[in-house]
Amino acid sequence: MTGNIVARRYARALFALGKKSGLSDLETFGNDLAALAGTLETAPELVRMFRNPVFTPDEKRNVIAKLLDKLKVCPTVRNFCLLLADRERLAFIQDIQAYYGILLDAEKGVIRGELVTAIELANAKRDKVKAQLEAQAGRKLELGFSVDKNILGGVVLKVGDRILDASLRAQLGILKDNIKRGE
Repeated sequence: MTGNIVARRYARALFALGKKSGLSDLETFGNDLAALAGTLETAPELVRMFRNPVFTPDEKRNVIAKLLDKLKVCPTVRNFCLLLADRERLAFIQDIQAYYGILLDAEKGVIRGELVTAIELANAKRDKVKAQLEAQAGRKLELGFSVDKNILGGVVLKVGDRILDASLRAQLGILKDNIKRGE
């Protein structure tokens, strides 16, 4: 839980800094953080190194500086990451990036979701469903699509912390419960 609080605090600080400069800087910071988080995801040994107290902050700072040079991040994000190294907070970069993404989406009026279906949807159908959901939400929707044959039919829509389960599997489960209760 402490990590979550720390990540949110640093993400909000970077976001506030970017907001003063404008939306383009906010997006640049977000892209740079996403590139860094993606690199760390593919190299878990780096994350372990950042968490390991055996390595000094200077050693961690040198490693992150070399990584940032290779990624060619903007100077603000570079300084931000070096500050994280000095404060022994590099282990939270992925959490910071995730929360920063949430803040950026909120600023742009975008909501993210996922639509799970039993079969693959054609692109035309995907576009139609996305347009209908955007019309209902009144905001831009970044919608991911996935297939799960276990739902048997129907859809499961996940948006934010809400889930709408209109799958055949869920309906059969409700029917089963009703039969058990004698309704």
